[in-house]
Amino acid sequence: MAHPTPNISTGIADSGRPVIRQLDEAAINRIAAGEVVERPASAVKELVENAIDAGARRIVVEVAHGGKTLIRVSDDGCGMEADDLPMALSRHATSKIDGTDLLNIHSFGFRGEALPSLGSVGRLCITSRASDAGHMIRVTGGAHEAVKPAALNRGTVVELRDLFFATPARLKFLRTDRAEMQAISDVVKRLAMAEPSIGFTLKDVTEVERVTFRVDPESGDLFDALRGRLTAIMGREFTDNALAIDAEREGLHLRGYAALPTYSRGSAVAQFLFVNGRLVRDKLLIGALRAAYMDVLSRDRHPAAVLFIGCPSERVDVNVHPAKSEVRFREPTAARSLIVTGLRHALAEAGHRASSTVADATLQAFQTAPQAPPAEPLSSPRVYQMDRTGQQRGFAPIRGMEEAAPSWSAPSARVDEAVIDSDGPLGAARAQVHENYIIAQTPGGIVVVDQHAAHERLVYERLKTQMAENGVARQALLIPEIITLGTDADRLLDHAAELERFGLVIEPFGPGTVAVRETPAILGEINAEAMVRDILDELADLGDSQTVQARVEAVLSRVACHGSIRSGRQMRADEMNALLREMEATPLSGQCNHGRPTYVELKLADIERLFGRT
Repeated sequence: MAHPTPNISTGIADSGRPVIRQLDEAAINRIAAGEVVERPASAVKELVENAIDAGARRIVVEVAHGGKTLIRVSDDGCGMEADDLPMALSRHATSKIDGTDLLNIHSFGFRGEALPSLGSVGRLCITSRASDAGHMIRVTGGAHEAVKPAALNRGTVVELRDLFFATPARLKFLRTDRAEMQAISDVVKRLAMAEPSIGFTLKDVTEVERVTFRVDPESGDLFDALRGRLTAIMGREFTDNALAIDAEREGLHLRGYAALPTYSRGSAVAQFLFVNGRLVRDKLLIGALRAAYMDVLSRDRHPAAVLFIGCPSERVDVNVHPAKSEVRFREPTAARSLIVTGLRHALAEAGHRASSTVADATLQAFQTAPQAPPAEPLSSPRVYQMDRTGQQRGFAPIRGMEEAAPSWSAPSARVDEAVIDSDGPLGAARAQVHENYIIAQTPGGIVVVDQHAAHERLVYERLKTQMAENGVARQALLIPEIITLGTDADRLLDHAAELERFGLVIEPFGPGTVAVRETPAILGEINAEAMVRDILDELADLGDSQTVQARVEAVLSRVACHGSIRSGRQMRADEMNALLREMEATPLSGQCNHGRPTYVELKLADIERLFGRT
C-alpha cells in the first residue's frame, strides 16, 4: 500500500495528515540547548560542575562581554584521553552513571547533554590531557572537526566563543554585559559554597584581565572549612552572626549555618539550600526554612542561611528539571521536619543572643554627628538630646545641673551599685530610663534592654510551652462545615494529622468534599472555609502550610503583648534584675516576636573608642 507523499516545506502529506519525522542531530542538540543553556551563566554552571566532577582542586573561569563572546573554564582535574573527546560531544554519553541507574547519582552531571548542547549553539573547543599528551577537538554549530594534538598540562580547558551565534534569536533575550556578568559571578560563588576544598577564580577579560572573585582552597574540618568559605563569599558579618547547624533525622543529615533572627533580610537573597552538594530551589525546603523562623520574624523579613542536606542518593530524585535545580525526596516530610526541628533547636540553644549588627548600628548612630544648632546664650551648660531616630530634639542640661534647669528629666529608677551585682551575660541593672529602658552593667560593657519587648517574648515563650504540654484546645462545631474542594480535597486530607495538632479537625465527606468538625478554641469564631482555602494556597505554593499554627501563635503573641510589662511602668531593682535573669534562661529572648532586638550590648572598648580613649 502506497503512503502519501509529504510536502517537504510543511511536513504535511498530500492527504493533509501531519507526518511524524525524526529530527536531525543538530536540531535535537539545539532543542536541548534551549532547556539546558538559558544564558551564559547556565553554560558556566555546566562547565564548572564538569570540572568539579573531574576532581579538580583549582578552577579558573574567564569571561568576556558577560559570557557572550567568551567563556573559558580551566581545571586541574583528571582530564580526558584523545578517544574520549569525540564521545564527550555525543548526546547522552557520560562517565558519571552506570547503565540506567538514575536513582544512584553521586555527581553534578549525568545526562551527557551540556557539551553537545553548547557545541550546537556556539564555537566550542575542548583541550584535555589525562596522561602523556594533550589533545583538542573543535565543534562549531554542531559540526565536529578531527581530534588534534595540543600542548597542555594535566587537566582540561573548555573554551566557548560566540554563544548563540547559531541561534541568533536567543541573543535578543540576553541582558546587558554587566547583568550577565553578575549572574555568572552568582553561579560561581554558589558552587564555591558547596566545595570549600576547591579554589575558584573568576576573571573578566573583556578588555584587560581583571580578577572579580577569588577564593583559595579551605582546610580543616567541615565546619571550619565551610565557615572560612562563607566568610569570603557572604562576609564576616554573616558568619559572626550565624549558628552552626548539625542535625540528623531518619537517615537525613543537615549541616550548615543559619543566622540569628535579628540578622534578617528584606528578601530571600541570602538563602542557599543544597541537596547532596547540589544547589536547588525547592518549595518544600524554602517553606521549611520559613517555618523554622516563623515566630521570630515578621512576614516581611527573611532569614539568612546556607544549609546542606545529605542523604543516600536513592532517597532523592535529581532528574526532575532540565537544569537540575529541583529535586524530589522520597520522604518529603522527613526532609521538612529535619530543617524545622534542626533550626529551631539551634535557635533555642542560642538563648538570649542577638546579632552583633545591632550593636554596630547603635555605635554608628552615636558616631553620626548632628548638625550644630544656632548659637544662643546659655544660662547653664547643656548637651544635645536625641530622639529615637538619632535626630537632634533639643537641649538638656548636663547631669548635676538640675537646680539650674528644672526641666531636667532624672532617671526613672536608679539602683545603688552596692545593692546587687551579676556576672551573667546581661549584667546587673543600674537604672531605668524613660520608664522603658533598663541600663545594666556587664563585666565588659553595658546592656540597654527594652523592658516591654523583652517581657513580651518571655510571656510568649511561656504560653507556647503550656500549649505544647497541654495541646491546643478545640471547639466542636454544632453543625460541621461542609466544603467542596474537588481534586484539592485529597491534598488537604494528606495533612489532616498535622492540622489536628493545632486544633483543626477535618474529615472526608464524599468525593472532593471535606467536613470541618473542630476548630482551635483560641481563635474564637472563624470562617472555616476561608482558612481551609488559605491552607490549600500555601500547600500549592510551598508544599506545606503553617496557616493554622501561625494564627494560633499570632493570638498567643497578642496575649503575651497585653500580659507583658508595659512601657511607662517604673520597675524596682529586683524586678529589673529578675527580668534580666529570665532573659538569660529563655530561648529566643534576644528578639521580640517580630524579630526586633530586645536589647543592645555595647562593649567597654567600643564606648571608650567613641570618646577617643583608645
